[in-house]
Amino acid sequence: MLTDAERDDLLRRARHAAARTLGLPEGKRELPLPAGRLAAPGASFVTWKRDGRLRGCIGSVEPWRPLAEDVERNAVAALVRDPRFAPAQARDLRWLSVEVSVLGPLEEVSEPLGQLEIGVHGVVVKKGSRSGLLLPQVAPEWGWDVPTLLAQVCLKAGLPETAWREGSPPATVYRFSAEVFGESA
Repeated sequence: MLTDAERDDLLRRARHAAARTLGLPEGKRELPLPAGRLAAPGASFVTWKRDGRLRGCIGSVEPWRPLAEDVERNAVAALVRDPRFAPAQARDLRWLSVEVSVLGPLEEVSEPLGQLEIGVHGVVVKKGSRSGLLLPQVAPEWGWDVPTLLAQVCLKAGLPETAWREGSPPATVYRFSAEVFGESA
């Protein structure tokens, strides 16, 4: 578990990286180098929202760079490179809130219906070159049950919604937990 100070630091770093990328004055100051858990490899997703609606979300599944750097880079990518949205402009940042999801390790599941818990687990499906991921907070936000979550993550991967249970072989299903935190309203 991250401490409150570490969570605050990651949120500050996400916003600072966004401000720096958008050329805002608050992005010009230097932040101290990360330490402890924030300097260790970590995987994260960063989500930007406006008025509670998605504005961008991009992340990493595997921990391959320091967690603080991962959050900073994903914050920028979600803001200006999420293909579902036009790149944000400097004027947009003040209206956006940021949420960080720090991912735990992937665990392959053999019985998805019995091994996934809504609101606790995020899901990854992989088959061939296709993969899709949904964070743990997505299913409760949409009121989905486990079968619906599995169908939706398959569709996100560009697979048939039944790919998690059908096919020869079916898609591989993984679960993960995440620490999810964001800016207060």
